[in-house]
Amino acid sequence: MFEGKTFGFGFCGSFCTLAESIDALEELAQTGCKIVPVVSYAVANTDTRFGKAADFTARIEDICRTKVIDSIAGAEPIGPKKLLDMMIVMPCTGNTLAKLNYGITDTPVTMACKSHLRNARPLLLSIATNDGLSNNAKNIGGLMNLKNVYFVPMGQDDAIKKPTSIIAKTDMLLPAIEAAFNGASLQPILM
Repeated sequence: MFEGKTFGFGFCGSFCTLAESIDALEELAQTGCKIVPVVSYAVANTDTRFGKAADFTARIEDICRTKVIDSIAGAEPIGPKKLLDMMIVMPCTGNTLAKLNYGITDTPVTMACKSHLRNARPLLLSIATNDGLSNNAKNIGGLMNLKNVYFVPMGQDDAIKKPTSIIAKTDMLLPAIEAAFNGASLQPILM
């Protein structure tokens, strides 16, 4: 389906959704594309109750058959060398949303996104944040107004216990990629 395409795949520290994001990465890898994995400092260095950083990194590298980019210096050449057809961030945390919206480049993932966007190629965000309908709503709105930034459809993950939390539908990654290549977010964005 995406044979001959090269994707960047950024992982941020929504640790409870990392396993699901890695499953989506595996599904994408089966389409015959090349994947350049990028991890935030949190993913590269933080062990949590959801798993060890080294285990996540090893699985990502096994799927992608390459080392992860885990530094700002490693991510910077993505744009100048035009390495990617599309950059995907899954999971995209509220922290990363805010940094992207305000142009802050202080992690490997934000650098990969900024560097990639200079080439006017699509950036696809798969949100996982507890404050998507509160503090980060303004950042989602800001990014929705940017050219070449698209979203995987999303919805509330627990409207009763976490009423402002939003999580993307990771099972919709492949159709969301196709829509982004056609210059749109897969609709409906809010489910």
